Amino acid sequence: MVTTRFAPSPTGYLHVGNLRTALMNWLIARKAGGRFLLRLDDTDPERSKKEYADAIAEDLEWLGLGWDAVFHQSERLDRYAAAADALRKSGRLYECFETPAELELKRRTQLAAGKPPVYDRAALNLPEADRKRLRTERTPHWRFKLDRERIVWADGILGEVSIDAASVSDPVLIRGDGQVLYTLASVVDDMEMEVTDIVRGSDHVTNTATQIQIIQALGGEPPRFAHHSLLTGAGGEALSKRLGTLALRDLRAQGVEPMALLSLLARLGSSDPVELRQDLGALAEGFEIGSFGAAPTKFNPDDLGPLSARFLHGVPLEAVAGDLAAIGVPDDQAVEFWAAISGNVATRAEIAEWWRICTGEVAPEIADEDADFVARALEMLPERPWGPGTWKAWTDAVKAETGRKGRALFMPLRKALTGRAHGPDMGDLMPLLRQQGQG
Repeated sequence: MVTTRFAPSPTGYLHVGNLRTALMNWLIARKAGGRFLLRLDDTDPERSKKEYADAIAEDLEWLGLGWDAVFHQSERLDRYAAAADALRKSGRLYECFETPAELELKRRTQLAAGKPPVYDRAALNLPEADRKRLRTERTPHWRFKLDRERIVWADGILGEVSIDAASVSDPVLIRGDGQVLYTLASVVDDMEMEVTDIVRGSDHVTNTATQIQIIQALGGEPPRFAHHSLLTGAGGEALSKRLGTLALRDLRAQGVEPMALLSLLARLGSSDPVELRQDLGALAEGFEIGSFGAAPTKFNPDDLGPLSARFLHGVPLEAVAGDLAAIGVPDDQAVEFWAAISGNVATRAEIAEWWRICTGEVAPEIADEDADFVARALEMLPERPWGPGTWKAWTDAVKAETGRKGRALFMPLRKALTGRAHGPDMGDLMPLLRQQGQG
């Protein structure tokens, strides 16, 4: 069974870059009828916070990206310890004693000599007496001993990837304070959870190379990997420099529609055009990981507003019934109200604004030069009830009485009734206006 996972660290709020990874993995699993796992990489006790874990779940639920199981790495430390013991016994995990300052000095010396800054494996050549002495002075960290050969895999996006392990430092799997790092914990989890497909950012390519060897050293078979491009701003700049983190909670507060955001990210960077979908099923059906390219992908948050508006314009009444009920729209007016305003709202918050206008909570906008004209027109308002033909009948009568026509006729009357220069067709809206004199 196809099994994918999304493995965020609960050390901050999810942003669009995180979401792109989560969405790709979710779509692969759902399209194949497989499983999508949520795994919280919370082995760092100082930075991992429950509030962030709760926010991750809230964001995914808002987007409709449900999961089949959730795991916390902090609850699986015994499994990582067992894997570490197995690697020690096989000679693939060895203790090192260099301090960060000593490692930095080595790195600078190698660079000055024109050599790649790869760990020199000095710890492997320490006499046992030196090891014993160093253990009394400092706690060792533990590195995985790479087989210095080419690591090759068929990447779902990048094609064939080949990395010479001799050009990569033996990765640290366990820090001196005992904290298990991502490289080991992720491998153990992926193996034991039988993850078959992993999609993540191209900044993880080197991690993938080393993790393939760790998986093999633990007797497992590597899953299928695909590394997507990183997001940049519209001009190619790093997102963090111009746009901040683009946290999902902020986009939600701005009124961005989930399907607008998901439709954009499900195609951005691929050879397929962005197509606004009304539901996740349709999005999954047309998703192909192989259609994505390796080049940096430009993300423009300004695209979200128009997409959200288009989504709302096309949704049926059932999709907004809860929103209408929450602001007090009676059931017997809901169909008429939504039909009138649906093409003129960019966010759900604007639904409430139009209902306030309909219920009389509006400040008429009347220019000084239009005051007499509007006063005379309001005197000519037909008696209630108003219907679909009231606006035309009224404006025709006002036109005959005052001689005004076109924009000079319609705009002052619209602004007097709604306080807005633009909005729904007045023939549809006028029957919903409650307050006599205002509309």
